[in-house]
Amino acid sequence: MPTIFCAVLLGLALAAAPGPSAAIDPAGLAGRTHGQNQGETRSETAGRYIVTLKDAPTVSSAEAAVNTAVVRAASMGATVLHVYRHALHGYAASMTASTAAAVADGPGVRSVEPDRPVRIAAQSVPTGVDRAEADLSPTAAIDGKDTRVDADVAVIDTGIDADHPDLDVYVAGGKNCWLPNMPQEDGHGHGTHVAGIIGALDNGTGVVGVAPGVRLWPVQVFSPFGSGSTSSVICGIDHVTEHADEIDVVNMSLSGAGRDDGDCGRTDADAMHRAICNSVARGVTYAVAAGNDHADAAGFVPAAYDEVITVSALADLDGEPGGLGASTCRTDRDDTFADFSNYGRDVDLIAPGVCIRSTYPNGGYATLSGTSMATPHVAGGAALYRATHPGASPAEVKAALVKSGGMDWTWPSEDRDGIKEPLLQLRSF
Repeated sequence: MPTIFCAVLLGLALAAAPGPSAAIDPAGLAGRTHGQNQGETRSETAGRYIVTLKDAPTVSSAEAAVNTAVVRAASMGATVLHVYRHALHGYAASMTASTAAAVADGPGVRSVEPDRPVRIAAQSVPTGVDRAEADLSPTAAIDGKDTRVDADVAVIDTGIDADHPDLDVYVAGGKNCWLPNMPQEDGHGHGTHVAGIIGALDNGTGVVGVAPGVRLWPVQVFSPFGSGSTSSVICGIDHVTEHADEIDVVNMSLSGAGRDDGDCGRTDADAMHRAICNSVARGVTYAVAAGNDHADAAGFVPAAYDEVITVSALADLDGEPGGLGASTCRTDRDDTFADFSNYGRDVDLIAPGVCIRSTYPNGGYATLSGTSMATPHVAGGAALYRATHPGASPAEVKAALVKSGGMDWTWPSEDRDGIKEPLLQLRSF
């Protein structure tokens, strides 16, 4: 089970473009060196636990088991916070350590694990859309005439600014797991920025996304300060899985310390992995950030999971190959592996993730850097593929994206694993 989620380098850069850069560091990460495990601690969310039940033979028996377990927990003095019925069967609750131990010994319980703190990871044609060749995609059809890609993408993040004129936010399909029964409004900025990279409208103003006009499902799992918990993230995955017949792709621009605990049949100690496995089995494709610690992604989750598409970041400053772009919001060398990005055999694709301009709350736009920004390029690419291949499985989507990837970027540079990841290329999608 991961010990904590680290922000995906939101604090690397934020600038209003054009104009002077302006620092933002809501997660307390700006100025950290790349060798640090940024924001990592070993703390737990005191008195809160995630309870996973054993598999049941039928849907009805699973439902009954969950209801019985929740009633039993309440009778033992626990306060139930979330109930999981789709990605896995179980619940999250606040209880004493002794009660948690008693619950663990109860009938039908697979595991009881501490809840953990989590944090977020960080019209023109943006450089990333240009470099990924989404502007040449016949499905994206970017021409300023507001043609919309027929796909649904959930953004598990800080929420999305539902009133932003450059976004098609499906508010009715959203969920607030951080503060239930409240709107999924983005008081932070990270989720809105991610959403714009995926699907900002091709409407002649602002910016355009990789898959313009996709229906964006806001799934809020973080507070306006970028804090949250593993149980909230699982709540988001559970909501997505409940709507697996509607949602095609999920973007998770977040990362935390941990390792792949094995295939989906052996994930008893990692509730988040089990939830993602079950969601993928329902046909949902997950794009996730490699992380920003300039380290092997094998030590971070969900990046290390085999069932997802893991994305590292390219420093592309002009939207073109060749390494001729001048530095803008950062001093990275153009067309090279971003010096903050994680790497390794668990990484499937590299995508632009430096100085990316996208939507921001209150109808604005901002420039950010991080694998948080690289990942939604891939989520948008997955949406383009699903729009024309509606029956494609997550494995087929992943294979198509990797196969179409190109190698036209400078390497080796800061990528120290000896592996050159394919660069996201979407002209044939």
